[in-house]
Amino acid sequence: MAALHESADTVNSELDAGRLFDLSGRVAVITGATRGLGLAMARAFARAGAQVVVVSRKADVCAEVAAALRAEGGKAAACACHVGRWDDLATLVEDVYGEFARVDVLVNNAGLSPVYGKLSEVTEELFDKVIDVNLKGPFRLSALVGERMVADGAGSIINVSSTGAVRPTRDIVPYAAAKAGVNAMTVGLAHALGPKVRVNAIMPGPFLTSIARGWDMDTFAERARTFPLRRAGQAEEIAGAALYLASDASSYTTGTILTVDGGAQWSMAGTGDAGPQLS
Repeated sequence: MAALHESADTVNSELDAGRLFDLSGRVAVITGATRGLGLAMARAFARAGAQVVVVSRKADVCAEVAAALRAEGGKAAACACHVGRWDDLATLVEDVYGEFARVDVLVNNAGLSPVYGKLSEVTEELFDKVIDVNLKGPFRLSALVGERMVADGAGSIINVSSTGAVRPTRDIVPYAAAKAGVNAMTVGLAHALGPKVRVNAIMPGPFLTSIARGWDMDTFAERARTFPLRRAGQAEEIAGAALYLASDASSYTTGTILTVDGGAQWSMAGTGDAGPQLS
């Protein structure tokens, strides 16, 4: 029994929570980092000690967010990029590696889901835009950064999916298809880039970010009554999952789709009247 106690003491001394989730000295690139879940993750990573690279389409907004993170005591830089443009991603990677020489964490968070009427009203341009930003961009950026991570010996890639990928509604069909692709891509990349690089996805449900401004809140309140947690999430509630997957706390986790939705996916109907987009 004494030996067992000694073993437990040794394990406990190694599992220091602060050290497990510490990102000090690591470079974290987050797309779509100027608002919503991306901004919440950027703040969490900066507070955990990471050098955060804020990526979004508008250079001035990226610079503003990076400055705000630095004002809060974090380390942050700005890099504008349209993640739906294949060639622009190569430029982004060259710029980041030119300045920081490495990327330890990549978060593919940028996404969009345009509103449409009937399915027949979805144009090829709209469909392509949804696929470009939600699926093609994350694939290309993961490929470019992932191979460098492998060469450097370690790294973590986090894709942001949506519960719409597994419980799609009629108003998000192209978006849901793209996010289902993200889920499949996550598993494939985990195999392709392992064992050095871990690749996982966060699958959020309804969160009260800027996207919620377009919701009919009375309708949503009725729907939320069927959720196990009876509510939508706050943006900062994504931070725990993101920190887990970015840090050494998830050293034996790869190819995983981590759902953060208050249980909503098990309660929300997959068909019927259109409701609030999930994420």
